[in-house]
Amino acid sequence: MSESSHAENPIREAFARHIEDLDTAPFWWKNAKTESYEKFESLANPTRRDEEWRFATIKGLELADVRFAALPSISDAAALVERSNFIEKFSGRFVFGDDQTLQADRLSPELEEKGVIWAPLKEAVAKHGDLLKDYFMKQEADLGSEKFAALHQAFMENGALLYVPKGVEIEDAFVVYNWSINAGSAIFPHTLVITEDFAKVKLVEANLSATEDTAAFSCGVNHIFAGVGSTVDYTLLQNFNEQTLGFQINSNIAGKDSNVKTISVNVGCRRYRSETHGQIKGSGSKVEMLSLAVADNEQEIDQRTLQTHSAPHAVSDLLFKNALIDNARTIFSGLIKVDPGAQQTDAYQTNRNLLLSGTAEANSLPGLEIDANDVKCSHGATTSQIEDDEIFYMLARGIPRAKAEELIVYGFFEEILERISCETVAENARQIIQSKFKKRQTK
Repeated sequence: MSESSHAENPIREAFARHIEDLDTAPFWWKNAKTESYEKFESLANPTRRDEEWRFATIKGLELADVRFAALPSISDAAALVERSNFIEKFSGRFVFGDDQTLQADRLSPELEEKGVIWAPLKEAVAKHGDLLKDYFMKQEADLGSEKFAALHQAFMENGALLYVPKGVEIEDAFVVYNWSINAGSAIFPHTLVITEDFAKVKLVEANLSATEDTAAFSCGVNHIFAGVGSTVDYTLLQNFNEQTLGFQINSNIAGKDSNVKTISVNVGCRRYRSETHGQIKGSGSKVEMLSLAVADNEQEIDQRTLQTHSAPHAVSDLLFKNALIDNARTIFSGLIKVDPGAQQTDAYQTNRNLLLSGTAEANSLPGLEIDANDVKCSHGATTSQIEDDEIFYMLARGIPRAKAEELIVYGFFEEILERISCETVAENARQIIQSKFKKRQTK
């Protein structure tokens, strides 16, 4: 390799420009970004020999085709805001396009008086720096994507901060829309939720593409910190186009007697990797981790999970369901880890895969690591095809095969969809799945 090619580093050059553009940001913020970028460069790219990347496709992770440069202004912002309509009644809404704020629907005066904070991260760096110093990126990525978490922190420039003080209960959900717009763009969605003791809140996040044919890269992070006795309900709808390479790194910390429920609906991306770490740190807490995915064509959806029990008398329940069509691939690798002091833990982990073609491939790697002797833990995985009797029953009633398969998939997923607390969001999730089948029928 020539000396000039060694010197050329488009990502480093883009990062230098990114830091220059942060001329008014506080020193600690820019310093943390610089340290993260150096960490990104120091970490090796994943290989198939890495256990955390077993079965995954590695090609393309060098990000050679991604533009980490300043993007052109967004001309169709009003149209995208109009399309950001999954919820009609909300406590607050942010619409981001290529990480730019297109719409910011703020808090009501009543919630402001109670001390609730709802702010774009670009704004929060200056106004709520002390809060960010305590919570921002304080949960380490530990399921294989450490390099991409470092890249996220280095380039992340916007996102949503939600802070709910002690005893505040909010009925209507908050909602965040992250739109990928320009071809070759790199976006870094970030959502940080902090609830103090006995607070209650719901948040919905939607990751979407403005068009169906613009290749892009998304590297998102979601962190939840649930205080004592608090309740957090989080739903993610991922429907990027199938030209997108996507990462989503999720984690939550559940305090004593708290309840945390996270639901992911994954339909889009050419390749999508989701990592979810539920940290059960308080006794009496309950963490639910639910996910569904529909993959077709050559899609690959890679799911890595960890349920870490560090406190006694707590519950975690994980259910991941995947439906695969054509040559699609899914990977599920999950581990329940129970520390020595976490007696009387109830932990469950289930992965179910439904194959709609003979060439689809589902890989499942569930596991347990138990260091306590008074626990109830179970894990399991099943992969099956649609039963011939089910298809025959519908064909006999005049239902075409393609529609019959679609209806069976709906029934397969309903166990998760019915647990989405906001009915309009659940209905939008159903429509996203339905749209995917309609596209197949028109090909």
